[in-house]
Amino acid sequence: MSTTNPVILSSSKDDVVLTPELLAKYEPVIGIECHVELKTVSKMFCGCPNAFGGEPNTKVCPVCLALPGALPVPNAAAIEHMIRAGLAFGATIPPHSKFDRKNYFYPDMPKNYQISQYDMPLTVGGVVRYWLDDGRRGECRLTRIHLEEDTGKSTHVGSTDGRLAASTSSLVDFNRAGVPLMECVSEPDIRSADEAVAYLETLARTFRELGVSDVKMEEGSLRCDANVSIRLRGATEYGTKAEIKNMNSFRSVRRAIESEIARQIQVVESGGRVIQETRGWDEAAGTTHSQRSKEQAHDYRYFPDPDLVPIDVSADDVARVRATLVETPYERYVRYVDTYGIDTKRATQLVDDHVLAAWFDAAVAASNNALATVAFVLGDLARLANESGTHVAQGKVTPAALAELVGLTQSNAINSKGAKQVLETLWTDGGSAQAIVEREGLAQVSDRGAVEAIVDEVLAANPKVVDDYRAGKTNVLGFLTGAVMKASRGKANPALAQDLLKEKLSSA
Repeated sequence: MSTTNPVILSSSKDDVVLTPELLAKYEPVIGIECHVELKTVSKMFCGCPNAFGGEPNTKVCPVCLALPGALPVPNAAAIEHMIRAGLAFGATIPPHSKFDRKNYFYPDMPKNYQISQYDMPLTVGGVVRYWLDDGRRGECRLTRIHLEEDTGKSTHVGSTDGRLAASTSSLVDFNRAGVPLMECVSEPDIRSADEAVAYLETLARTFRELGVSDVKMEEGSLRCDANVSIRLRGATEYGTKAEIKNMNSFRSVRRAIESEIARQIQVVESGGRVIQETRGWDEAAGTTHSQRSKEQAHDYRYFPDPDLVPIDVSADDVARVRATLVETPYERYVRYVDTYGIDTKRATQLVDDHVLAAWFDAAVAASNNALATVAFVLGDLARLANESGTHVAQGKVTPAALAELVGLTQSNAINSKGAKQVLETLWTDGGSAQAIVEREGLAQVSDRGAVEAIVDEVLAANPKVVDDYRAGKTNVLGFLTGAVMKASRGKANPALAQDLLKEKLSSA
């Protein structure tokens, strides 16, 4: 937690001031349960469309409404997505798994139970590796990723904070009921709100890269709960955890976890005891609030679903899916930072746009100079793309043309001003960087004799500036360099021009 000023969470006489020293006394222990809607054509157990939005209760059928006599049929694409997701994180894919019934009542659950997985999930174990904004890296073990169906959606009319009141009316939309949902359950390996967000960002990036989900939190296709507890720093026993729900953005996740950590520290320091419960997150108030006591596994009365046969996954099936895996966002980040030497911020910018990252990789393969290439891609090329509203990959500048431009700049065939002009022409017209340089006469003059002649002319035309430099006003060197560039119509090699100026100004 990054609190630097004292924090008070209540107004009673027993207030505990949460100073940085007190916060440092405790270590947060955090586990994440992340629910991700899978990107399939149809729902998990029926043929209804799996699509966001639409008129309420129009994407439904007897199966997803749980009408008598309707029988579920598993979605093979969803099962394959699950295997692909598990393999991306190094999970084990057991040869046998099954569906269970998880029994509990909510108004937006048509069956009064949820088809889920309990003791025999599709994937077991695995590790999520992530990075933070400051470049630090971490990892969190996965307990499992299991497959289930989503619920419908309740809307509480008249509620301002998501909680029910006497004046609240509730409406239920079953369009989402039965949408394939995977739940990623982590081990309690996370130690800060920042790490929790980094973990979730890596999950989202990876699922998007794999094509298994669009992970849009604003549409509910990525939802997460955080299990938070505290313990004295250095202790090995876990404290009592509270589960936080209703977090609908990464910002909410960070704020909710930090608020809950502070609340639990205050409870303990005040002589109280943290109880195991489910707490909701109030975005407006910036605090969590108690909702209900936390259920245990036995409360759900899991048992195998009698309408669904067990799932057998062969070694050939696993090998086939494994062959479709691509480089994960974390692997790409490590390659950019460790192999190419790109800084964390720019590496993250590339990783967060996998289309741009693929375009960049093609350009680097041709230029063999990652740092010079990324400077163009996230600099002037990104500016041109933003100004025109066109993605770099859809523009007229090809990776090969940019690589050619990188080569021209690195060999000093053109200077930075000329490179900018060439890039703008490439963006407008496409074509070859070399051809534009030749056509527009943009080649940089690096011949020592030619540049020296221009330097002599500039020095002769500015005797007072020369005297000022020799009197100690060395800042006028910039003026003289600019004068050389102007006299050469921007073609002189600026580094060579400045070296010659220093040499001649110091020799007399």
